[in-house]
Amino acid sequence: MAYSPMMQQYLQIKQDYQNHILMFRMGDFYEMFFDDALLASKDLDIALTAREGGGGEKVPMCGVPHHAAQSYIARLIEKGRRVVICEQIGDPKQAKGLVRREVTRIVTPGTVMEGQCLDDKNNNYLVAVLAEEQGCGLALADISTGLFKATQFTGSSAYNELIDELYRLQPAELLLPRSYQGVLTKMLAGMTNVLLTVIDDELFNIESARNIMERQFNGDWLHTGIERFVYGLRAAGVILFYLTDTQKRSLQQMKSPRIYNTNQYMKIDAVSRRNLELTSSIKEGMRWGTLIWVLDYTSTAMGGRLLKQWIEQPLLDTVLIEQRLDVVEELLNNLLLRAQLKDALKQVYDLERLAGRVAYGSANARDLLALRKSFDVLPEIKSLMANAHTEFLVKLIENIDDMSDINKLLLQALEDEPPLQVRDGGIIKDGYHPEVDRLRAALRNGKDWLAQLETEERQKTGIRSLKVGYNKVFGYYLEITKANLTQVPDYFIRKQTLANAERFITNQLKEYEDMIIGAEDRLAQLEFQIFNDIKSIVTGNLRRIQSTGSNLAVLDVLVSLAEAAERGNFVRPIVNTNKKINISDGRHPVVERVLKAGNFVPNDTYMDEHSSFVLLTGPNMAGKSTYMRQVALIILMAQMGSFVPASAAEIGMVDYIFTRIGAADDLAGGRSTFMVEMSECRDIVNHATANSLIIMDEVGRGTSTYDGISIARALVEYIHAEIKARTLFSTHYHELTDLEALPGVVNYTVSVHEENDEIIFLRKVLPGKVDKSYGIQVARLAGLPDKILDRAQDVLQQMEIISNGKRAAAEFQGEKGDSSPAVDINALCANCSDKYLTGELKKINVLQITPLEAMNLIYQWSEQSKKESWRLAGLKE
Repeated sequence: MAYSPMMQQYLQIKQDYQNHILMFRMGDFYEMFFDDALLASKDLDIALTAREGGGGEKVPMCGVPHHAAQSYIARLIEKGRRVVICEQIGDPKQAKGLVRREVTRIVTPGTVMEGQCLDDKNNNYLVAVLAEEQGCGLALADISTGLFKATQFTGSSAYNELIDELYRLQPAELLLPRSYQGVLTKMLAGMTNVLLTVIDDELFNIESARNIMERQFNGDWLHTGIERFVYGLRAAGVILFYLTDTQKRSLQQMKSPRIYNTNQYMKIDAVSRRNLELTSSIKEGMRWGTLIWVLDYTSTAMGGRLLKQWIEQPLLDTVLIEQRLDVVEELLNNLLLRAQLKDALKQVYDLERLAGRVAYGSANARDLLALRKSFDVLPEIKSLMANAHTEFLVKLIENIDDMSDINKLLLQALEDEPPLQVRDGGIIKDGYHPEVDRLRAALRNGKDWLAQLETEERQKTGIRSLKVGYNKVFGYYLEITKANLTQVPDYFIRKQTLANAERFITNQLKEYEDMIIGAEDRLAQLEFQIFNDIKSIVTGNLRRIQSTGSNLAVLDVLVSLAEAAERGNFVRPIVNTNKKINISDGRHPVVERVLKAGNFVPNDTYMDEHSSFVLLTGPNMAGKSTYMRQVALIILMAQMGSFVPASAAEIGMVDYIFTRIGAADDLAGGRSTFMVEMSECRDIVNHATANSLIIMDEVGRGTSTYDGISIARALVEYIHAEIKARTLFSTHYHELTDLEALPGVVNYTVSVHEENDEIIFLRKVLPGKVDKSYGIQVARLAGLPDKILDRAQDVLQQMEIISNGKRAAAEFQGEKGDSSPAVDINALCANCSDKYLTGELKKINVLQITPLEAMNLIYQWSEQSKKESWRLAGLKE
């Protein structure tokens, strides 16, 4: 098919972007063709049409208005698409022949700068990784804020640490070497909404990374220390390469890469993050019902993002923890100051992302206005904090720049209500630029002249309906109804005929039209130029704005933690490096908030070197899991620098939190519930240290009773003897409670009140143990039919008889030192008067029979006894 020149141009550009949707600028629209049109029309729910492509054939087409393109791009990105923006270069009016077009930007989930794809309180991470035998590297960037960081992992656990960090970051887009795709894709099967982008392996080399760093940051990057993190540097180089390749412009908003070491923070693996519901609930994946939902009273988007980071990365440095706690305490005790700061911070826009858009070149006048309004409130914030006592707070306020010089510029230059489109004029204030003032005066005079012309021509012609009008096609004109055409003078020049009127121009009107329209065009161009000059000045002060935004975010988070402490009745914890965990009246922060005030039952926790392993028993629904989770959350809150839900708390530093809670299979990975459980246990015993906190909930329940008890007991013994970590271990295997004989192992139970075969959960954790699980009572509470419950009670009693019989037989055999089961059976049946039953019992080896086999035999004996009774009574069945 012989395509038209325009379609050939489209296809030539499309050749390089086969896996992208190409948005092709044509006048006021972005058009999409062929398969792109089919996909986009469906994703965007817009009309699919067709266009003449050449040779008389039509090709599929759909389009969106250029002024509304951002919302459509955002929707495509949400669908996981990559979008290529192809713009018209130069003025189409002055183009001879085909308009030149070039790709100006590629938008992917990890490179979004604006629009509805960005969540105010979440970073939008683009992450690059490499995993080799000697070590793993990771780099992350948020192009919207300029954040750029790198790290690396070495040693036997490097790969697992890399995966855990990826689960923490939840990137929007992941860059990985082409050769690693299969391995990492399998490992990341549980992650949602991440776009995997493969990069050629050769781009992950150290020399490429150094070269691109030098081009982007000159020598500044050398001062960051990233050269010591070779794997991290290689990943960071790929991030920069990808951003440069897709964005087609200067990346001035990107900060020099900062190295970080995950060993500076408490480690929380992916399973534990999910189980503890730190920032996302297990069921719905929402913020409601999570720890961040309890703690987030931030007033700014910047603060919201930073709070999430603090929750996900609790500290291991007691000095830094105490600094945060000092500020929270001061703000908690000063209600008026806290309220004033919250009110002031609410007036601060997202400085990090606003500055990013200015440097990127996508900011409009309203973005600069938002910067100005934010700068307006900075002197007030600094003034409010003038009497701060905490050293950390004093330094924080010192590092907040009031941006007075930039604010003055924006105040003088920008209109208070500028239009959305920067090329339409109306942006620059009167009095800021003399040429702008002159052109505006000319326009005002010209329009005054037009009004005067209309009056004069009405008087000259006597046509009272004569009026001056304007449209983009014909410019200014004089419109006269057909009824008055006989009165039109000779110097009127006919321009257009309508159904009920005709339009005319005069030589004088044409001269003024050229002057007015010329002035409008020159004014719009001049205002756009001045606006760009102002953006350049703001961009030159980018690092000041970013630094001020970062410091305001810290202040916002600390104010939020103080607010949460007051609302939740939290107390300041003592955080040290010993092994003690001493929590008085501890409460689960999320469950307590969901329940009505006063309904949550608090519990104490005490663990030290002499009682480091808690065996927790109690019925289902009694609160064992809630109790264990609240201990983990209190420790995590303390180490992030937050007050905690308790009446008092002393926390010995924890380096790693592990949780094995709940049951779930992995169908995609071909793993059963029990296999998943054992895999999680393997990770715990392989990575936990003596300073870790381990939470295990009913380990072993996914297999047979004896296997489960065996595995659970072996785990307890191994953790106690080999790892020596502080551990909370809940179980329904009451056989494990005799492990209290081991030094440091203590039994606790969640108490219940039993009355008339019903139970009341008291939710109180006390020293001691239980010897029953109250499963049938819990089933009754759940509303199971009585017929099922009665049958379950019968089965339970039969199984207990069998179990007790086995135990007695084993004990008897042990006393006799004889392995013959016949001796045991004779002893058990000595007083049995039923000869048939006695004979049947003597046939059984009770040490080998299973509970199910025993239940079947009991049923058979019962039926046989009935038949014998009927026979003796002379009755038929």
